[in-house]
Amino acid sequence: MRVVTPDMKPKDLLKAVRKLHPGAKKKDIARAAFHAIIANADQDPGKSRNLQAFALAERTQQSE
Repeated sequence: MRVVTPDMKPKDLLKAVRKLHPGAKKKDIARAAFHAIIANADQDPGKSRNLQAFALAERTQQSE
């Protein structure tokens, strides 16, 4: 939640997280995004929507 902004694109979110956690895998980042949505959805809807879009896009990509 610290790195996401309401207008952030999924690629930018991935870069920001990897800057703080260089060894993080896309799968782990997507899981963390889902966790952050659940934990913080009522506090910041804009960030939660962006995290949801990112997490869903990553999950869909991985399953293909």
